Amino acid sequence: MNLSKFGKKFTGVSGINELMIDLADAMNNNTEMLMLGGGAPAHINEIDALLRGRMNDILNNKREYEAMIGDYDGPSGNTEFIKALAELFSREFGFDIKPENIALTNGSQSAFFYLFNMFAGDFPDGKRKKVLFPLAPEYIGYSDVGLSEKFFVANKPKIEFIDDHTFKYHIDFDSLKITDEIGAMCVSRPTNPTGNVLTNTEIDRLGQIAAENKIPLIIDNAYGTPFPNIIYVDATPVWNDETIICMSLSKVGLPSSRTGIIIANPEVIKAVTQMNAIFNLAPGGIGPVIALELIRSGEIIRISRDIVKPFYKKKMEKAVALIKEEFEGINYYIHKPEGAMFLWLWFKNMPIKCSELYERLKRDGVLVVPGHYFYPGLDEDWHHKQECIRISYSQDDKIVEEGIKAIGKELKKVYN
Repeated sequence: MNLSKFGKKFTGVSGINELMIDLADAMNNNTEMLMLGGGAPAHINEIDALLRGRMNDILNNKREYEAMIGDYDGPSGNTEFIKALAELFSREFGFDIKPENIALTNGSQSAFFYLFNMFAGDFPDGKRKKVLFPLAPEYIGYSDVGLSEKFFVANKPKIEFIDDHTFKYHIDFDSLKITDEIGAMCVSRPTNPTGNVLTNTEIDRLGQIAAENKIPLIIDNAYGTPFPNIIYVDATPVWNDETIICMSLSKVGLPSSRTGIIIANPEVIKAVTQMNAIFNLAPGGIGPVIALELIRSGEIIRISRDIVKPFYKKKMEKAVALIKEEFEGINYYIHKPEGAMFLWLWFKNMPIKCSELYERLKRDGVLVVPGHYFYPGLDEDWHHKQECIRISYSQDDKIVEEGIKAIGKELKKVYN
């Protein structure tokens, strides 16, 4: 095919595409593959039962069912869902959020495609702007959504060693520079891949820097508070008119509904709505209808706090304990697990690159994600990028256990 620049860019090699293809191949062709690589949430029995009950209610309500599958929503998304969400944030947190502050998208990935290309790229005056990640590593899915080249820039972290096998990344505010070429800042909270949770103080400081430079601060809240609230440290929701919050229904238990949520000032929401109309006509409506009563009642906060968070915290603690047992004698560090559903593992002075470790583990029947994909915008030849992998602990405990044992066994071969 004779492809345009757009066609070549989005049909070429990308980390997120390779990851999703490997996951699909493993799921469809090899049931023995130990799936520690993906970002899919676990099936939590209580949540599945609750959502099934809600679906039964919809099926038994002819008008609601037929509207859900047979009617378009407006380009900003389901009106009742948006209204309920605005009321929830206003009621529970005192935020001045109204329906005009909210738009839905077909998943978070499309939300970031919209937002990043709104605030960065080529501008009519000939300038080119970039998205700044104040703390690398960052989410693999950001890497390829920019429509122009050299779209991102990232800030190298400070590293704190907490104990013999635990470390934590911190924003290096001293080296954080906002130049004229920065169009927006973006952080994920908790951070995918590391599980790092930026404190409210750090978020406030980033917000001040963004406001001083008249650029938006975009917060990827896919795993964050108040839902799904997969956070194991103190953190509270944040909101102001200069901040853009991106949320999702995926990690509450509705990943296939592809429901992304953008909370921002009305000007941004109007722009997102217009892009929705052009690219999608309207966002999908099934997820918002299923989740509507959870949002309207505030029940989504309770189930996130009392079911979702404890479920993942228990699985994280099991995985960490097993790593300490199986990785004995290996020069490894775990990033302090503060949230999300991942462990970020650093194998200091590993004699091979993480991409080779990934291939070896895949041959062993274990799928992880090599760490070098998680540094969009950090072009520096930093060896640390080649020493890390991300694993998920959202799968069944037996799969996680067998996977960690296999990783430990392979690493001992590598180091020896």
